[in-house]
Amino acid sequence: MGQRKVSIKKSVAESIAQISWFIESKGMVLTAEKFSNSVYDYFGEMADDRRQFATCRNIQRASLGYKCISFNKKYTIVFIETDKAITICEFLPSKLVK
Repeated sequence: MGQRKVSIKKSVAESIAQISWFIESKGMVLTAEKFSNSVYDYFGEMADDRRQFATCRNIQRASLGYKCISFNKKYTIVFIETDKAITICEFLPSKLVK
C-alpha cells in the first residue's frame, strides 16, 4: 500500500475553518474541533493509492478534470487526482454543487 501526497489549497483550509467557526459560534466548541479533525483525517485516507475516484457529475468541473467525493453527505470535496498526488481544490456544501 503506497501513499500519495495530499496537497490542500488555502481556500479549502479557509472553508473548513469557516465551517468550524460557525459550529463553534453556536456553542459547540468540541464539535467544531471534531469536525475539522475528521475532515483532515479523511484527506489522509484519500492518500491511499489503491483508491480511485469518480469524475464529478458537474459538467464544468468534469471538463476541467476534477474528481468529486462526498463527505458526511453534506459536503463535497473537489480535487485533482494523479498517480503520485491529490490536490484538494474545493470543500463546499453539497447544496452548492449543481
